[in-house]
Amino acid sequence: MCRFVIYKGTSPVQLSHLLTRPCHSIINQAFDSRLRLDRRRPINGDGFGVGWYDSVYDEELGSQPCIFTSVTPAWNNANLIRLAEKIKSPLVFGHVRATTTGSLSLDNCHPFVYGKLMFMHNGGIAGFHLIKRRLQSDLSDDVFNVVQGNTDSECAFALLLSKLPDPKAKSFTTRTLQQAMLDTIATLNMYAEEAGINEPSLMNFCVTDGESVVATRYISSRHDEAASLWFSSGTTFSEYAQGGHYRMAKADKRENIIMIASEPLTFEKADWMEIRTNNMVVITPKMNLLQIPIVDRFYVSPSDPAALNRDTDFAAAKGLLSPRKALAPVQSRENAPQLSI
Repeated sequence: MCRFVIYKGTSPVQLSHLLTRPCHSIINQAFDSRLRLDRRRPINGDGFGVGWYDSVYDEELGSQPCIFTSVTPAWNNANLIRLAEKIKSPLVFGHVRATTTGSLSLDNCHPFVYGKLMFMHNGGIAGFHLIKRRLQSDLSDDVFNVVQGNTDSECAFALLLSKLPDPKAKSFTTRTLQQAMLDTIATLNMYAEEAGINEPSLMNFCVTDGESVVATRYISSRHDEAASLWFSSGTTFSEYAQGGHYRMAKADKRENIIMIASEPLTFEKADWMEIRTNNMVVITPKMNLLQIPIVDRFYVSPSDPAALNRDTDFAAAKGLLSPRKALAPVQSRENAPQLSI
């Protein structure tokens, strides 16, 4: 199954420090995962993609992100290794793919882009073939024509674009992106209910406009755990020992770097915190990190014992989560603001 990583920093990072050099980088996870093991498809070898924004705005180049995708395995792509050594960016999306929906093609590789926006998905929309026609019929002509591939993920991105007041806007508020994400999840849940789909959908979505980042760890179930998602923050992310051993250092209270990943990029347990199921994570333009519950019929309050006993078998069987015994306890965030959809 797919996996992704997000980097946002006050200073640009060399892409190799995220993608190729760490011994547990997202590329190495693609064939040597330590926490997520998909016994059906243990290797994420069906293509990859990386997207980034320029460090300095150039009027001729514009503000849209640049994307590099390939259908070759990420660990065996010499061009990726060369580019990663020469490109720096303050905001990076990386994704490796093990196809479940859609064919093996460049059009189906994440991240997906429209104007200033980038989007990735890890998971799967249950019974997608039953709701695809309905979803497409709700799109405007402009947004409908955005979709070039045949994945549930790109259709979800198109649906998110349709929820924005103006998807071609030159800028978006953080709140606008949050609401569009909530509306997208609510609409997909509505489609599933109308189609009589009982299997949960795994919707770890992320979207950015180059300034804000909105990501979700979400499953349409009150009883199952969502696909794993972690975050790490600090002042520096660097190699401390030979062999690609990295760690996040925190010299003071500043958040110079925030990373979100399907699986931690380091073996330092203190570096990473697990994002709670059915929560939204927001990185603001000023590098504030917010973790916000998504309150709908699938939400379970942290004060409810059921929140600590969600079943891991569903996501684990799809290679999206470790079994319960391998999960670290999650700190309670009772006082976090809540979003309803």
